[in-house]
Parts: sequence; structure tokens; C-alpha cells
Amino acid sequence: MSDEQGVQHGDDPHPTERLHRLQRRLAEFAAARGWEPYHTPKNLAVALSVEASELVEIFQWLTPEESAKVMEKPESAHRVADEVADVLAYLLQFCEVLGVDVLDALAAKIERNELRFPVTGPPTSNCHSSE
Repeated sequence: MSDEQGVQHGDDPHPTERLHRLQRRLAEFAAARGWEPYHTPKNLAVALSVEASELVEIFQWLTPEESAKVMEKPESAHRVADEVADVLAYLLQFCEVLGVDVLDALAAKIERNELRFPVTGPPTSNCHSSE
């Protein structure tokens, strides 16, 4: 299945290509509206932070159990999906402006984390990746 822009959904054999097409589409969207002067790294980083905060706001007063079920309710599921899309859109635009390959950056970070946090035994629930 594809949308009006020819972007495949679900069965695309090349998710990397799909990501790059969507990134290009975002750049073209901004260019068509003359928004490039406003899409500076600083402005995009701020917008990314705002959108991430809007995602956090959905979960702000939920219990851990309620937060685990947020996608079960159509209204909250729609809000979560919209905010996730906004966060990803700004992240991709940020990467486009700075020339960062988001997938290469993620792969490199995972490799560094695997070295930084080697598996030393059975999984434990008393530590977190930020520790």
C-alpha cells in the first residue's frame, strides 16, 4: 500500500529508503513554504524539545499501569501517534540541516553503548541506561 507520494507503508522492502524519502519530503514541504531561513539547527532543536514535551504531557499524570495502556484508547493513541510523528519530523529536519545520517548515528551510538554496558550476567531490573 502506498500514499499519494508513492511512499510505501508496511510492506516496503527498504525501510532506510523510506526514511530518506520521508526526510526529503519534509525538506520539500519546508522549501515550498519558504521556511528554510527558520529551520536553523537552534530553532529545530527547540521545536524538537517542544514536541517531545508535548509527548511527555500525555503521560504526565498517568500511573505506570495507565501509561502502558495508552494505545488502547483511540483518542490517546491518536495523540501519541501525532506527537511521535512531530518529534520524528523535527529530528529528521534537524539531521537534514546538519548533514547527520540519523541511522548511522543510531548504529554508532548502539555500538558504543554495547561496549560501555557489556552483558555481565542475567538481565536485571534495578539499573537503567542513564546510570
